[in-house]
Amino acid sequence: MNPVLTAFIISGYFGLLILISFLTSKKADNDTFFRGNKQSPWYIVSIGMIGASLSGVTFISVPGWVASTNLTYMQMVFGYFLGYLVIAHILLPLYYRLNLTSIYTYLEKRFGFWSYKSGAYLFILSRTIGASARLYLMANVLQITVFDAFNISFEVTVLVTILLIWLYTFRGGIKTIIWTDTLQTLFMLLSVGITVVVIAKTMNLSFSGLISAVSDSQFSQIFEFSDLSSKQHFIKQFFSGAFITIVMTGLDQDMMQKNLTCRNLKDAQKNMFWYGFSFVPVNLLFLSLGVLLFMFAASQGIAIPERSDDLFPIIATGGYLPKIVGIFFMLGLVAAAYSSADSALTSLTTSFSVDILGVEKKNQAVAKKLRFKVHIGFSILLAVVILLFRAFNNDSVISTVFNLAGYTYGPLLGLYAFGLFTKLQVRDYLVPFIAILSPVIIGLLDYNFTIGFEKLIYNGAIAFIGLLLIARYRKW
Repeated sequence: MNPVLTAFIISGYFGLLILISFLTSKKADNDTFFRGNKQSPWYIVSIGMIGASLSGVTFISVPGWVASTNLTYMQMVFGYFLGYLVIAHILLPLYYRLNLTSIYTYLEKRFGFWSYKSGAYLFILSRTIGASARLYLMANVLQITVFDAFNISFEVTVLVTILLIWLYTFRGGIKTIIWTDTLQTLFMLLSVGITVVVIAKTMNLSFSGLISAVSDSQFSQIFEFSDLSSKQHFIKQFFSGAFITIVMTGLDQDMMQKNLTCRNLKDAQKNMFWYGFSFVPVNLLFLSLGVLLFMFAASQGIAIPERSDDLFPIIATGGYLPKIVGIFFMLGLVAAAYSSADSALTSLTTSFSVDILGVEKKNQAVAKKLRFKVHIGFSILLAVVILLFRAFNNDSVISTVFNLAGYTYGPLLGLYAFGLFTKLQVRDYLVPFIAILSPVIIGLLDYNFTIGFEKLIYNGAIAFIGLLLIARYRKW
């Protein structure tokens, strides 16, 4: 694909995002940045959250994942929906009742200072790694399709990528994100839809033929019930999906910050129901695209790349399909990656400002200056971690993100489960040790026995048991 055309398309796209930022950030203050003045329409939040959840990882990795796991990822997606129901009925009522800006404030009210700080730092670590992984994926594709042609280094690509996010988020924060994410979701889904239609047309497949081709392919397996030792077994995938959703959405400041901008609890719950329901067909579309990509590659004699994540970019931009596919691929990729990364940068800024620096207790002018500095600081941090990802990561990025989530979100799961389902108090000063110890134990178990995505559940259970051991009823 012509790198000049690609650069022009991306520039125009970001011009549109900056225009939206200008329109949504008028008279913006800290409440606008952190909570969107609690005026967001629930349906706009719902559409935007689809894009933020899918991200560039889903856009690239899920289609490529078909080669190793067929369509068994849908088992996790079904579990996701259960997780969304739990969030809507248990966590959202709690957050709205306490009128939270940062959801980790709950831990201070329930357990104390050290539990609160542990939860906030766990989120900051988790989201920094996750957002960097997603941005690494997009920056890598931009490097191949645009910047290599101009002899621009990957380091410069990363800096430009982060700078563009900073430009359209630094004033309006979450209020801007709600609207830009909606636009980006639509671009992403349009990109996938156009690619599916064009590939089907190229392979002379009607709509019914398309469905038959996917369902009859070697990759069509959705359910795995026979091999309990398999990482793809239904029970492991389904419940891993449910718990991943609970922690990576319900216990994640990034995702919950969007929900907390809705006008009231009822609107936030409607958003969660529709968002969760739509996630099933959207992910099936991505997996179907993956099947079609492998079928198309076989029919055209295209060599399958060593990294399955690279298949979609190669076919979309390599001249195998009409130019319109390459154009929308780039728009979809940029939209997918940025819809996740922009809200991550905003939520990291919010959590550090509120949870670590306590800006809500400071006057407006001081708080705004602190928030501005934190925003810049996290922009730099994301750039550094992306470069580390490029240096050390060789796995499928979506697999890497879920594996990391099993370590970093597990203690959060244990903390919230203990707080919600028991009435016990804990020795608050010992909570940070539990937050560190439970991932270490899981790491040792994983090294010796190779645990799948269900490590999140085991990690949360170990943290829960640890909290029982330091509960105040014990006399030692």
